[in-house]
Amino acid sequence: MNKFYVTTAIDYVNDTIHLGHAFQKIAADVLARYYRITLGKDNVFFLTGTDEYGQKAEKAAKEQDISPSEFVKKISDSDQKEQDSLNISYDRFIRTTDSNHAEVVKEIWNRIKKNGDIYSGEYQGSYCEGCEAYYTKEDLIEGKCHIHPTLKIKIIKEENYFFKWSKYKDFLIEHINNNPDFIFPKHGAKEMLKFAKNIKDIPISRSNFTWGISVPNDLKQVVYVWFDALINYLTGVGFLKNKELFSKFWPADVHILGKDNLRWHALLWPAMLKSAGIGLPKTILVNGFLNINEQKISKSVGNVIRPSEWTKKYGADAVRYYLLRYTNIIDDSDISEEKLLQAYNADLANGLGNLIARVAKLWESYGSKKINANFTIIC
Repeated sequence: MNKFYVTTAIDYVNDTIHLGHAFQKIAADVLARYYRITLGKDNVFFLTGTDEYGQKAEKAAKEQDISPSEFVKKISDSDQKEQDSLNISYDRFIRTTDSNHAEVVKEIWNRIKKNGDIYSGEYQGSYCEGCEAYYTKEDLIEGKCHIHPTLKIKIIKEENYFFKWSKYKDFLIEHINNNPDFIFPKHGAKEMLKFAKNIKDIPISRSNFTWGISVPNDLKQVVYVWFDALINYLTGVGFLKNKELFSKFWPADVHILGKDNLRWHALLWPAMLKSAGIGLPKTILVNGFLNINEQKISKSVGNVIRPSEWTKKYGADAVRYYLLRYTNIIDDSDISEEKLLQAYNADLANGLGNLIARVAKLWESYGSKKINANFTIIC
């Protein structure tokens, strides 16, 4: 390995990120810092950012009586401050409203269309506004989205452009089977193989709202938010804009993302890249969710904690240490401020703190003198 490109999922701007979102940023940051030491800082690129288009953002802006651009900037700035409170050492904080991102999205759209994989048609079916995703009846659990069970599934009917996702079913199954490191952990690969068998073509545009990137040569349609958001991984390392940077870092070595995003990254994203003639990422690392006091982090429950709330009290290093030491990146984990405080006192203050104090005392007593293992002075 002579380079390392790591990404996190970009966070949707319906609200400022919480500790659950921050977890994967810390994991990516640790990898980036490690490879900067082993490969050199110029050979590592760490991308994170915000996903800013879509119906939810447009609706939230309207509720606050401000423009969508004002609303998404406010949340994006807040997200960046939260990441900064944890000393996340990203190389670029991308926003999907960045002007060069729209250029990249349109280029990928045109490549896929040129390959014969985009056609117009009418979509009628289930849509979850929380996910901003289309679902079949088989995807729903008792008529509800498994990620947003409290939201009512909408039945929509509109003219859209479709991506020939089904064309890539065999390719996706073969790629997952032949590349055991493509999805980690392994049970995620098994889940995706099961889903891939029933892949159907998917709408990749919307016509009932306007906050999005315009479809090339059709101003009545905007690009579907998932199609647009996934392409940020190309934009982030200079696709179209900086050929040298892009050729150096693509393909991505690791995409880190939550299990709720796996389907789009493991199945839709590779199909899009294959159609556009671009290489696939090497590994998708799927992190579990964080719960607080055994409850899912949720605004409705009232247990949302911003990273800065803890870093102001305990410092970034303590929060980073606790989340990495006492959670399991693969499975869901339960966290609490009480557990953080216990780790802070037992591990950092009493354990590591005492060690540092003793080493400092030795240095104060003996200075630069050489000392045997039994602490007898050599010279």
